[in-house]
Amino acid sequence: MKKIFTREFIIGLSVIVAIAILIVGIDYLKGVNLFKPANFYYATYTDVAGLETAAPVTLNGYKVGQVREISYDYSNPGHIKVLLALNKELHIPDDSRANIGSTLLSGAFINLELGSSRKMLEVGSDIPTSASPDLMSSLTNDMMPKVNAILPRIDTLLYNLNLLVTDPALLASVRRLDGITENLLLTSGSLNNTMSRQVPSILNGAGGVIQNIDTITANLTLLSSQLKALPIQSTMNNVEQITENLSRFSRQLNDPGSSLGMLTSSPELYNRLNTVAADIDSLIVDIKKNPKRYISIKLL
Repeated sequence: MKKIFTREFIIGLSVIVAIAILIVGIDYLKGVNLFKPANFYYATYTDVAGLETAAPVTLNGYKVGQVREISYDYSNPGHIKVLLALNKELHIPDDSRANIGSTLLSGAFINLELGSSRKMLEVGSDIPTSASPDLMSSLTNDMMPKVNAILPRIDTLLYNLNLLVTDPALLASVRRLDGITENLLLTSGSLNNTMSRQVPSILNGAGGVIQNIDTITANLTLLSSQLKALPIQSTMNNVEQITENLSRFSRQLNDPGSSLGMLTSSPELYNRLNTVAADIDSLIVDIKKNPKRYISIKLL
């Protein structure tokens, strides 16, 4: 009986198994799980720049499948057909959209936007797509106008800065600053020399001033002790008593009912005094005219 497991058969079987393992391993490294059940859908695009096989298919940021195959649709020139392998549990409404998105780090991916229709797409049918600008296009459209607006300002700034740097007045100012710095160094050295020569004499003078201050302080202390020895309290009492007497005298002068008040405020007394003064004056005048009437001289 002829052997079935011949040497050639074993070699052929090993090659077939190795090829199968290689294919499965390559798909596994790409992220393709051939043993996980999936539903297949198609999406057609006019541009799939950056999209590769095994790229993720996401729904609200969560991976729900992957790109299984990308092929050019020769029956519809200008279009590229993408085969999507989605989770078996996911059902796609017929108004959903499959848009290509991209990031700087992970590259392109397909983002599913589920619709609100109750009618679901059949497995193997096409998912509608819509144009979605890629990241670089968004950056170009959004950033480039702003960059173009900023570039003239930067150019003007650099031009003005160049004029400022090459301005002779700036060079002259720098040279003046060098001269000022040198003068400050010379002044500082002169000040140090002056201080080293004059500070001792100033300190000696300050010592004399301090001695004078000590003498003045001692004199003030002596004067303070002498003032403390004076009968200041009795003097103040006498002053208060004199002030009280003057106040009483002033009240009596201002009181018309008192004797002093009557002397100062009674017009009758004033008139009488004037009359008496007038009579005395008349008497003196009469005495001068007729002295014999008042003085009698008898001779023995």
